[in-house]
Amino acid sequence: MRVLMVSDVYFPRVNGVSTSIETFRQALAGQGVEVRLVVPRYGDEAAVDGIVRVPGRPIPGDREDRLVGWRAMHRAVLAAAQDCDLVHIQTPFVAHYAGLKAARRLGLPVLATYHTLFEEYLQHYAPFLPASWLKAQARGFSRRQCNALDGVVVPSSAMQQRLLDYGISVPQHVLPTGIPTARFARGNGPAFRLRHGISAARPVALFVGRVAHEKNIAFLLEAMLTTRRMRPDVLLLIAGEGPAMADLQAQVRRQGLEGAVQFIGYLDRQQELPDCYAAADAFVFASRTETQGLVLLEAMAAGLPVIALAEMGTVDILAPRRGAISAPPEAAAFGQVLGDFFERPQAWSHLVAEAPAYAEEWSDSAMAARLAALYRTLAGIRQAADNPQTAPVGSSVGV
Repeated sequence: MRVLMVSDVYFPRVNGVSTSIETFRQALAGQGVEVRLVVPRYGDEAAVDGIVRVPGRPIPGDREDRLVGWRAMHRAVLAAAQDCDLVHIQTPFVAHYAGLKAARRLGLPVLATYHTLFEEYLQHYAPFLPASWLKAQARGFSRRQCNALDGVVVPSSAMQQRLLDYGISVPQHVLPTGIPTARFARGNGPAFRLRHGISAARPVALFVGRVAHEKNIAFLLEAMLTTRRMRPDVLLLIAGEGPAMADLQAQVRRQGLEGAVQFIGYLDRQQELPDCYAAADAFVFASRTETQGLVLLEAMAAGLPVIALAEMGTVDILAPRRGAISAPPEAAAFGQVLGDFFERPQAWSHLVAEAPAYAEEWSDSAMAARLAALYRTLAGIRQAADNPQTAPVGSSVGV
């Protein structure tokens, strides 16, 4: 089976969507699914079989992303989809319209993954507009796009409910992105601490992700004020880059946290990031808009206990309370939990053992098998709809 994935974002742009696409692209091969990609060109990326790059230009005020040409993307997607069995859209911008048009023209089933809860993000980037108006626009936009498809993949049950509230009526399939658990289990923590001048005995809390306002990193800095009173030697590592960096660095200075917070920038996912996970004692996360929270699972795969807010997509991960603590939503109380974790390590030692086993249940191979089954079901249903005499009794798109 051959599937065309189309997206407005992909590596070398690092974010959750790029990670999800590449994780599934690799893991689906083991399920007999060949994935072809149509994605933006950012610079002089080397040619790779199965990846079509469409030239894009920088977006004003956003040096990380690219805006591809409307006609160029449509031409590339239509050409790439000619011998495919299904189109899978990953982003709601130019890629959405190009993928939908090509699928309808060629008579292919088309679905999309709803990665991002835009109604919660827009107010950070357009604060001069009323938040209620922005949310209404985002909901209407999503409703129109999703209802034009044959199905929608959502990464969590919380996202599924939100889309039902929007009025989205096409079938939804809850299917998280899996993680390559083995990669994160082989990090070298002592070597990482040595490289970054962190003593072996110092308690370290870690955040990994895009340094953006919607990640609620400012909350973690507030929480550190309480944790630091309990453990004056605590260190919060922030791994990642993004538009909120200057504001957060200013907050660190304002709150006198210079010695307790270290920004270490973007880390290579193959070796540096696993090393970083292995170097920490706890992973902390406070986003209230996360659609899944892959980094929580990455941390647990490395044997790192998680302390996080149970909000939106992280609820599914945290609910079983295996390898993780659902912390209170107030910064001081969150900081108290983190401080207690460092003060009484033996009381929380069971989390270290639980985390890797739990993360394995979310592996890339397990999730790819589910997605491959969905692809085959959708392709079969569309074929049956085009040839009613071959339609099996009781066909359903649900997985």
